Amino acid sequence: MALSKLKLTDSEGQEWQWDSESGRRVVLYFYPKDDTPGCTIQAQEFSQLKAAFAKLNTVVIGVSRDSVKSHGKFRDKYKLKINLLSDEAEKACQLFDVIKEKNMYGKKVIGIERSTFLLDEGGTLLKEWRKVKAAGHAEMVRQYILSL
Repeated sequence: MALSKLKLTDSEGQEWQWDSESGRRVVLYFYPKDDTPGCTIQAQEFSQLKAAFAKLNTVVIGVSRDSVKSHGKFRDKYKLKINLLSDEAEKACQLFDVIKEKNMYGKKVIGIERSTFLLDEGGTLLKEWRKVKAAGHAEMVRQYILSL
């Protein structure tokens, strides 16, 4: 599937598609689960920097396999300002190859590897970060964009 054909649902229940971001850079970050410690830190930090990213003509979008309802609760609980997309069918996860085998408390599970992708205005990949540590990552991405 091409990025141009990707359609997901946001936390408001609205359909999102790539061409709705036309003319802006996109920070697309994948996270394992709503309302977990690392994912909350990451979402809060990206939300705090939303205006700073906007000044750089960049939109930030979070993606997980959680439901639209879960995203809405997560967004409301922490007053998140960024768009969260539900990828229950793993379309975006497959496209960006973020579904990986992980070790959780000695047990092997399949889940999202915390990853971030910076795409230019036309959807070309500029930079990717894999196995991301949540704390401080949003600022690291912002600093990278400033260096372009």
